[in-house]
Amino acid sequence: MDERVKAGLVSVAGNTILTISKLIVGIIIGSVSIISEAIHSANDLVASILTVIAVKVSSKPPDKFHQYGHGKIENISGIIEALLIVLAAALIINEAWQKLITKTVISHLSLGIIVMLIASIVNYFVSRYLFAVAKKHDSIALEADGLHLRTDVYTSAGIAVGLIIIKFTGYYWIDPVAAIIVSLFILHAAIKLIIKALRPLMDSAIDEEDLKRIEDILDKYNDQYYNYHALRTRKSGRDTHIDLHLLIKPETSVKSAHDLCEEIEASIKEVIPFSVVLIHVEPVAGPQLQ
Repeated sequence: MDERVKAGLVSVAGNTILTISKLIVGIIIGSVSIISEAIHSANDLVASILTVIAVKVSSKPPDKFHQYGHGKIENISGIIEALLIVLAAALIINEAWQKLITKTVISHLSLGIIVMLIASIVNYFVSRYLFAVAKKHDSIALEADGLHLRTDVYTSAGIAVGLIIIKFTGYYWIDPVAAIIVSLFILHAAIKLIIKALRPLMDSAIDEEDLKRIEDILDKYNDQYYNYHALRTRKSGRDTHIDLHLLIKPETSVKSAHDLCEEIEASIKEVIPFSVVLIHVEPVAGPQLQ
């Protein structure tokens, strides 16, 4: 099984257990902040399922209708996940406001505290695993899923702290206020995710650090060509598409030019994993700077 799919399934399993646990406990003790976290986890569950689908589709090889591969499905998945987060935040704010007005009293606080602390610990380790796999495979879908769960770590811990304060002070208004704070964290995560997922869909260039790595590799071979220009890059899921024009002497044989391009492409792929490199060779009569 693809490691990315396996990571997605771990997230699905974790979110399923936590969603059910939070919902049952939230209803039993009457805590809107825990119910709001259950809604958030349910959202994350849907997002995790989308992630599994996205990484499976993105790993398919290019075909007749998708000749550049299926990588951008991960970005589409990330945007859908972000919109689900926004929806969850809106539901939480509405429910919390109603509870703040009606001044609902919470019972069995210890049970709620235990569930929230367990949820925070579980989400920490699952999100850590997802981030590691996302970094290894440059997967925006897994990174988005990990971001959801890392947000849950802080919100669940925050709700646990709020319940502890209620237990010792009796200030029950803290519960809906904590739920509203949770929703603000969720919205912040959603905005960051939308921006990150949208950039590759707009064929944005790779970051300056990776671009500098490519330029350094080209400089290593500058004794074998005059110059290069029209260097372009774009992201498609985990794939990085790179193309450029290489200016060489007109008397250079086709084989020599091909071997040089092969060396450059191999060197770039070592520092930019999952890259697709296309080099167009142009013969020139003398040094040309463009």
